[in-house]
Amino acid sequence: MTTLRAVPKAVRLLCCGIFFNAVVSFTFIYLFVWLTGPRGLTVAQAGLISGIGGVGLVAGNFTGGWFGDVYGHRRALLAGAALSGSALCVVALLPTAALYVVLPLAQYAAGVVRAATSALIAVGVPEGARRQGFAVMRFASNAGFTIGPPLGALAAARFSYDWLFVADGVGTLLFAAYAARVLPGRGAGRPAVPRATGGPGLAAELKARPAVLVLLAAIVCVDLVYRQQYCTLPVFLGDHGFDARAYGWLLAINGGVILCLELPAAHALRRHAPLPVIGAGLVLVGLGYAALVPGASPGAAVALMVSLTLGEILYKTTATAYVADQAPAHAQGRFQSLYAGASISGQVLAPPLGGALYAAAPGLLWPLCAGLAVLAGVVVLGAGRLPGRGPAADTGPSLETGSPRRAAAG
Repeated sequence: MTTLRAVPKAVRLLCCGIFFNAVVSFTFIYLFVWLTGPRGLTVAQAGLISGIGGVGLVAGNFTGGWFGDVYGHRRALLAGAALSGSALCVVALLPTAALYVVLPLAQYAAGVVRAATSALIAVGVPEGARRQGFAVMRFASNAGFTIGPPLGALAAARFSYDWLFVADGVGTLLFAAYAARVLPGRGAGRPAVPRATGGPGLAAELKARPAVLVLLAAIVCVDLVYRQQYCTLPVFLGDHGFDARAYGWLLAINGGVILCLELPAAHALRRHAPLPVIGAGLVLVGLGYAALVPGASPGAAVALMVSLTLGEILYKTTATAYVADQAPAHAQGRFQSLYAGASISGQVLAPPLGGALYAAAPGLLWPLCAGLAVLAGVVVLGAGRLPGRGPAADTGPSLETGSPRRAAAG
């Protein structure tokens, strides 16, 4: 409750919408099954469409913040959700050739929504409470993701996979309507800072904050490692006699621990310097994969998931808040876009790179994953010594995304 009280009401209401949107956002989980099953595509065709969609999602994350900085984060969220929802509603009716365009477009719009949501949290929560704000956002998203996939499976079994896209699309449009109602609208269409007086460019701002650049590079490396749990890990477990139920229980451990511990951890660590917390989290991700180096066993699999989850709790919320605190007011959205894109880059990089290494030299995958994540953590631990500016201090856009306000005003 203390964590919730530190978060403004408008942000709490937005997180309620994030929860609902996460519940209905189950199509990407079943996309490959739908493409190779009801749509009758080959595995290669399904892989190509899914891969292009992943590129669209990452591109949307990287560019969504720019739209918000120029046109307003609220407007970027609403436009992205409207486009994504509308596209998903008609996906099941489209010919196969159109899927190569419409699915990536829907994913791109979803990436814009993700970046805009992070930027809205960043500008809506006063500095000093942003870790709690992002923890509440992640709690809402993870809680929705815990409920959504089983509901999607029931809907697919009772009706058809086609209806999953309709439900996701309608739900996304409802989220847009809800966000339009709960997010303050005054000034939402204007840039946070006029473009002519917006301050130095993005490259100059990043050059002045080398620790942010180091962190972004580390996040790309660790996300490549982190997302092996969704591609090569189930293959590895299957090759060692574990069935799908064992993998499902491992993912349940991840979701359960996050829901129980992330909010209390954000509150308990709120006064600790961010980079040591982030670095420790990245090291824990690496140590988790190191548990698989001796071989596959139930104990090693559980140790992996517990360490991976604890590392995720430490680094994801703290890193998002750190980037927000470091961002200048006129580039808050672009800083959040850079982090959002880095934090999801593994969705594109992990399957091909991890799969190729596992096929060529399976014994090298887990040692390399462990070493890469630990090295990234050590580099982040040392990044605090780099010169650079402190967090953007006393002014910034409000949740209305057009009105400057004192950060302490909350």
